[in-house]
This record gives sequence, C-alpha cells and structure tokens, in this order.
Amino acid sequence: MAAEDVFKKLISHCKEYGFIFQSSEIYDGLSAVYDYGQYGVELKNNIKKYWWDSMVLLNENIVGIDSAIFMHPEIWKASGHVGAFNDPLIDNKDSKKRYRADVLIEDHIQKLEDKITKEVEKAAKRFGDAFDNTQFRTTNPRVLEVQAQINLVKERMVKALTTDDLNEIKQIIVDAEIVCPVSGTRNWTDVRQFNLMFETKIGSVSDESSTIYLRPETAQGIFVNFLNVQKSGRMKIPFGIAQIGKAFRNEIVARQFIFRMREFEQMEMQFFIAPGTELEWFAKWKETRMKWHKSLGMGDNKYRFHDHDKLAFYANAATDIEFEFPFGFKEVEGIHSRTDHDLGSHQKFSGKKMQYFDTELNKNYVPYVVETSIGVDRMFLSIMSNAFTEEKIKKDDGTEDERVVLRIPPALAPVKLAIFPLIKKDGLSEKAREIHEQLKFDFNCQYEEKDTIGRRYRRQDAIGTPFCITIDHQTMDYNTVTLRYRDTMQQERIEVDKLREVIAGKVSIRTLLERL
Repeated sequence: MAAEDVFKKLISHCKEYGFIFQSSEIYDGLSAVYDYGQYGVELKNNIKKYWWDSMVLLNENIVGIDSAIFMHPEIWKASGHVGAFNDPLIDNKDSKKRYRADVLIEDHIQKLEDKITKEVEKAAKRFGDAFDNTQFRTTNPRVLEVQAQINLVKERMVKALTTDDLNEIKQIIVDAEIVCPVSGTRNWTDVRQFNLMFETKIGSVSDESSTIYLRPETAQGIFVNFLNVQKSGRMKIPFGIAQIGKAFRNEIVARQFIFRMREFEQMEMQFFIAPGTELEWFAKWKETRMKWHKSLGMGDNKYRFHDHDKLAFYANAATDIEFEFPFGFKEVEGIHSRTDHDLGSHQKFSGKKMQYFDTELNKNYVPYVVETSIGVDRMFLSIMSNAFTEEKIKKDDGTEDERVVLRIPPALAPVKLAIFPLIKKDGLSEKAREIHEQLKFDFNCQYEEKDTIGRRYRRQDAIGTPFCITIDHQTMDYNTVTLRYRDTMQQERIEVDKLREVIAGKVSIRTLLERL
C-alpha cells in the first residue's frame, strides 16, 4: 500500500480511537488546529515525561522553568522575530492554493533524492552481496547526473534565502519546472514574505492598549530568565534550562496533519556555556539527543542527521534530527549553536547586563548557548506513524483474520494494562475488579467485560495497550492470570501477586532512561 494511503488510514485511526480530533469540529473545524483526545493526551504526557526526566532528572546541571506565553513586545524585537520571522509564500493562480516557496523546492529535491534511492535499490538487488553502495553512488552516470541537479538547486536556494532574493526563489521554481500539487500547472505568482506571529492587544481600554504577540517559540522565555535562574539556583556554567510549552505561528501553509500546526508544543533546552566551547558541546548534544530517540527502539534506520545548508544569522552550527515519516524524512528536532546572540541582544535592548562571572577564568562574559528543540506534536506523529500496523493473523481454526495494532513503545503507551474477566459470572468480575483496584495506583489500567475476549483484545491492540490480563476459573483456584503480549499475542500464566513487579519492569519510563 502506498505511504500516502497508510497516512490517511493513520489520520482516520487517530480520530476513531480517541487520539486526535479536529478542533471545533462541530463548527466545521479550524484549519491546522487539533485537539488531543483521551488516549492522545496520555501518549503526549508520556512523551513529555520521558523528555523532561531525561533532561532534569538525569542531569544535575539542568533545571526547568515554565515561562508565560505573553511577553513584553520588545523581546520579539530583540530576538529578531518582529523584523525577520517570515516565510516566502507563492500562490498557484489556477488552484488558488498557497505554498511555502522553499518547501516546494525542498520537496522537489526530495523527489530527486528518491530517484537516486530507487537506482541504488535496483542495483543492490541486481548485484547482491557484491554491491558497493559508495562506489555505485560515485560512479553511476544516472546517479551523478541527478546528484548534480540536486547540488545546483540546493546551492541556488541557499544563496537566495540567505540574501532574501525572492525573484531568484521564484526563478528556481520555474527552472525546476515545479508544478502545483493540486492543479498540476506552473502558473505561479511572485514570491513574497509573510510574518508568522499572531498579534493581540493587552490593556482594559482600547485606546490605551498595546500590541503584544503570542510567543512563536519558547526559547526566549528561557533567555530572559537566565539571570533569575542562575542566581536563585546558584548555577555554574555549564548549565541548562529546560521548558515545555505552547507556541503559536500563523502558518499559512499548514499541512500533513499535526506535522505543521498553528498552535503546537515544544520541548526546548538551552545549555549555557563558555565562549569557545560551543562546538564541542554542540557535538555532544547531537550525540545525546540522537541516542534519546533511538532508545525508543523504533529502528536506527528511521533517523538521520541533516546539517543546515543555510545557517540562521545567529548560529555557527545547526543540524536537524530527521525521522522517516510516511511522507519522507522530515525534521523532528533541531540542535543549534546559537552563540551569544540571544543574551547579547537582550542585554542591548533591555539595558540590563546578561553576563556571568566565571570564577575559574576570573572574568565576566555573555555565555554562548547550545539549543536542543523538539516538537511534541511531531514526536507524537513519529511514534504513531511508526506504531500503526495492519497485519494478517492466523486463527486457531486455520483461517486468516486481520488486526490493526499500534506498536507504541510500552513505556509511552497511553494505557499500560487492560483487565478482562473471561465471563461476568462465577465471581470472575469481582476478582477482576479487585485486581484493577490494586494496580490502578501504579498504571493507567482499563477494565472491560463487554464482548468476547477476542474483540476486547482487538480494541486494546488498536489503542496500543501493551499488556492484557484475563481472569478465568484458574484464577479463582490458583491465583494466577493469563498475561497477553500485544506485539506477539503470546500468553503466559503469572501469579497475581507478581503482576505489579512484572508489568512495572516492562512499562516504566525508567526502562527508557536506563538506556541513555
């Protein structure tokens, strides 16, 4: 099945099983805004806990804060967002659809890269064990021709974006013969810039109110609190400040479900360091963050680094951790060496010193910063994309059946354990309720007694519950239950008194943290 069709099924599954709903759906919805349902919020909270604990619990020199969404408007001038937080937009005159011009070019580059991948896969199949990937990529004429096209388009795009040459950006689209995905035509408007920040007013009287912004990122709340945290916490460089919070961007070209939204959530950590050590720390955090992702066990081949072709004006190094979504490799986290731009700029605009006195060096300086920034929603989508599986299974009578299962990492699963009485009589329901009462303090459990056991298993598979236990007549005689594993559907008998210990060893966030 095509990846696009699988993605559509995933989106449908998210609604049907209570993970994600369109915001304001009964009023025909609000574009690019979504609500998390009863299982979605549990998965989202587990993702945030895994990230928070990996930062704050495991590192003595990283602490957390929760800054306000509303901030002084001068902050966004200092950060550069008021003057430069823009996207280059272009319209197709036939479809009347609007696109980010740079994304159109990036998608074109991805298609060229897919061509190379197909050539490599065909050659690998043809030559078998004798195939040399590197040699093929560097010598095959077709691959070299396509790679030359990629290099040229990238070079032109980086130069145009760096110099804000909107005419050149359009010319790249024209020269590359990029068509509108909807109309299939090349009837484009000129490219123009669009600021992404939401404006609102603060103040009780309209004449006296002033313009403020919904924050487009959470990082600035950390920077303006740098001295407060450093002094109150007696923090010594190097140290970090972590934060999880909502951010808002007026994305005109929001798409791909929750991948790009107008209201989203970020998990960011700003690591303050001495000038001159930033590239060493940048390399360290690249390695640390990639390990965090791979520890989920979703497959090392699902991740890759993508170094930025165009650096932001404040950065001297930047890379993305990309995940292979159904629509291709896309950014899920960014690691940036931001130099001293942010603290230095706030020092200039506020008139307050944003310096640290280093007792070892016996001098003051504005610290440099290495940032790790991950989108909660994109992380959520990566987990759901990887977890969604349709498979055929053999029944006891030899016939085939199908099931949809979410293979969510057990430590992140919304529901950890489902408890079923085999039937509603002979005291089985009462015993099942008793076990549920014992375990609900430790795990998010569900109790269910409606329908056949098979149907109950299927419902739990569809929401990603890693374990189900069935209370049957043997339970009443021997105080054991059947423990069923989601991924393999294998079952084993286990003593009721050992349930808490066995389940905890398989679903605790600690099992992930210990791998880091």
